Amino acid sequence: MTAPPRPPDSLLSAAAAVSVVVPAYDAERYVGEALESVLSQSPPPGEVIVVDDGSADATASVASGLPGVRVLRQANAGAAAARNAGLSVASGGLLAFLDADDLWTAGKLEAQLRALEDPDVDLVFGHAEHFLSPDAAGDVAGRFRVPEGALPGYSSCAMLARREAFLRAGPFDATFRCGEFVEWYARARDAGLRSRMLEQVVMRRRVHDANGGILRRDARSDYARLLKESLDRRRAARDG
Repeated sequence: MTAPPRPPDSLLSAAAAVSVVVPAYDAERYVGEALESVLSQSPPPGEVIVVDDGSADATASVASGLPGVRVLRQANAGAAAARNAGLSVASGGLLAFLDADDLWTAGKLEAQLRALEDPDVDLVFGHAEHFLSPDAAGDVAGRFRVPEGALPGYSSCAMLARREAFLRAGPFDATFRCGEFVEWYARARDAGLRSRMLEQVVMRRRVHDANGGILRRDARSDYARLLKESLDRRRAARDG
């Protein structure tokens, strides 16, 4: 079997500067597959940090059993707080994220690194696909809609960001338990960060019976609050 071609040195060097943060809560069923999709990237990222957000299952054990994965533990505080905890120890100049139940596609990191060779781009996104988890209960497909085809992935899991640009927008707002990325991206746009959307599918979102964003009843109030805060920022900038 012919070995895949070795990525150029410039791409290897760029990949070594990538820190990947994976928030995980009771994700022992999926976190291993999620991490394999990160570790199998060619070229691979330089650093992978899993933040176990107070799991009661074997999430931390599964993650720590994979080579090159660093595991942090914290009391349950939500995905935004877990991402921020990972960011606080991340060393890379480029930042990426993946939820513990989702997957990166092959070639995700290479495509986004190439896009960031353009110095005018701060954030690179790609398209996302949804799939029904093979282990989902029989009624999940009936209760939850599984979108067909690829959709623009305005999601932390579909993004690669320059660290300095990311920090201009600030960390995730941990008071949000749902919609925290939408709130962050609104701040990023208000801060003038420049993004590019690739046509390539870079992530696959798993639909299952424990999806936090699907199940949280307070999601609507979170989205209403982030819309108000975005409008308030723009009004203050205009009036200032």
